[in-house]
Amino acid sequence: MSSYVKIPSHLKPSDPQGSDLLAQERATVTFDVKKLTLFLYGKKNLDRYHEILRIVENDPAFDKTNVYFMGRNELFKHALKKEKRLVQLIKENEWKVEQIQFAEWFLDMPGPFGVHRGMFIPTLISQGTEEQKKEFLIPALQYKILGCYAQTELGHGSNVQGLETTAIYISETDEFEIHSPYLTASKWWIGGLGKTANHAIVMAQLKSNGKTYGPHLFVVQIRDMETHQPLPGITIGDIGPKFGFNSIDNGFVLFDHVRIPRFNMLSKFSQIKKGTGEYINPPNDKLSYGSMVLVRAIIISSVRFALGRAATIAIRYSAVRRQFVDKEEPKKLKDGRVVETSILDYTMQQYRLFPVVAQAYACIFTAKAMTDQYAEYTTMSFVGDYSLLTDLHASSSGLKSLTTTMAVDSIEECRRACGGHGYSSFSGFVKFYQDYLPNTTWEGDNYILTQQTARHTKHFAQFEFAYLQLFKTFRKILSSKGAEAHAFQSEKNQMAYILQYLNDPNHKCTATTNLDFKNPELQLRAFGHRAAYLIANAVDQIDNHNRTWNSMLIEINRISRAHCQYLMIRNFILAMQNSRQSEDEGLRMLHGIPSLKEAMLSICNLFALHTMEKDLGDFMECEYLIPSQAKLLKAQIYNLLKEIRPNAVGLVDAFLIPDFLLLSAIGRYDGKVYETMIDWASKEPLNGITLNVNPDSDVLFRNEKSYEIKAKL
Repeated sequence: MSSYVKIPSHLKPSDPQGSDLLAQERATVTFDVKKLTLFLYGKKNLDRYHEILRIVENDPAFDKTNVYFMGRNELFKHALKKEKRLVQLIKENEWKVEQIQFAEWFLDMPGPFGVHRGMFIPTLISQGTEEQKKEFLIPALQYKILGCYAQTELGHGSNVQGLETTAIYISETDEFEIHSPYLTASKWWIGGLGKTANHAIVMAQLKSNGKTYGPHLFVVQIRDMETHQPLPGITIGDIGPKFGFNSIDNGFVLFDHVRIPRFNMLSKFSQIKKGTGEYINPPNDKLSYGSMVLVRAIIISSVRFALGRAATIAIRYSAVRRQFVDKEEPKKLKDGRVVETSILDYTMQQYRLFPVVAQAYACIFTAKAMTDQYAEYTTMSFVGDYSLLTDLHASSSGLKSLTTTMAVDSIEECRRACGGHGYSSFSGFVKFYQDYLPNTTWEGDNYILTQQTARHTKHFAQFEFAYLQLFKTFRKILSSKGAEAHAFQSEKNQMAYILQYLNDPNHKCTATTNLDFKNPELQLRAFGHRAAYLIANAVDQIDNHNRTWNSMLIEINRISRAHCQYLMIRNFILAMQNSRQSEDEGLRMLHGIPSLKEAMLSICNLFALHTMEKDLGDFMECEYLIPSQAKLLKAQIYNLLKEIRPNAVGLVDAFLIPDFLLLSAIGRYDGKVYETMIDWASKEPLNGITLNVNPDSDVLFRNEKSYEIKAKL
């Protein structure tokens, strides 16, 4: 893209240069950054990384030069062009899921085919019969049909049971009639539906023989395969501009008594019998949530990259950006000139940014634990054992809520930490934040999801799957004795802290020095005690004081947050402790490199202690900490900032987030912040327009013919 303003070529930023500053930062790192990157990715994934990046970086269809200057129409056209080229590459190179995921990550532009790959195809795989896979999945994999996932409605989102779209079985013709009885039944927010998809998996209330069987999934063709026009009885369109994700055609659709074959109901687990309309129950009424758990696990896994990306931009920029002279410790160049201090040297900047780095690493271990648990559930489900599904749903709901909320808050904190330049699109934060923000809403609003971690079955069974697993477990442990109670002490039991609390509800923190807070057993005991205290209090309020569910929602949110923070810290600590014996090659490597292990322990401690400090009120309320210990906790956090400071740039470099993905003038690997900012600004199309500012003239632009812009006052 050409410049509209000629920048004097002889000018350069004042010394010291950004590239030199980052080189100095990298020289202070105490561990081998490449080894940490290898640990984070694994050799096989790292090879895929370089292979895919090389291809997409050099393909003209994926050029990002003009992205920040595009309006919505241009952005959508660019995304569609990108999607078509990506499909061609997938076919040419026979890319599998892992390669496609890397390509989509690097391209960093939600596209109109994204939901087809991310929701339509996985749902066909997990919910379709073998016959349905032949009919729908095979052409979907070949992109002969393009699909979307139509669940959310104009009037209902998180309350899936309240969806209004109906699917009534017509026995005379062996069909379902898909219908939108109200305006609020319009499917809404559906990615890829607005202009792209020709098929939709529609979630609708199944009705047969006068009975309603709740939401089920149906494959519905919505557009003609030749003309791409909506089929009869279908009203469809794009919902318009949004806060972010404007490269996707989120759409709406209304059905007017649309008939589809009975075959189109996804029937791997439940069916309607031909002719009679008899409903055949699934072997487990929670099986439809299996794919939802998987999607949430993927979202949790993606949080680490979002946090890593934000931290990479902010920390690199903070190392280059210099403001004010520290009179007590002035910085000098080799020639003796005093220069301003790097803002990364200010403790307040470290306090804002280093915990974000720690969050990113914590999410790595929690994502791995979630993936392992889902794999275990999948193995067990093959033999008809679905016992893990309830706990998986509860933990995935809470962790999805906690981690995505954490990511959104931290992305914004990193942006603000970059001062005025963080407000510019060129920072790499603006579009990134806008496109990430929906993660807190889709696959369940984050506040609603915390209720699924902890909703009470006795009084609220009508909410079907939203069980208060923590309350159930607390009651079970409370009433258990002997060997049954001992079973909860297992190292694998994620709720063993409840038994520990019940055995000693008045346990207090034993720390007498700030170094005591680096003890992992103390950290786990602290978070477990706090979570169990909140659960015990809530159970008492519900069971003995007749508190209503609605009156307890704020406490339920606190409980979910406390439990999931415990899980994240537990996952991090276990990874640090069990690395020598682990079957995971990466963890064994981590243990074998003392300098790397030491750096990761500092990050682990910061995550635990900073998390504790942010919710210090809870730990004081349950009387686990006393004020003097709170002071020791804070002192240890400040010490950890000093420990981490030499490694700050190395820790974010290890994420290996390429400039092609960052698209950030201020977060570049080479540190050329100011040169890039002014170069990108020179390419702003507005700079190519000469205005007519005469208020008596109705011509706005003096060169309007050149730019084909005609505007009247």
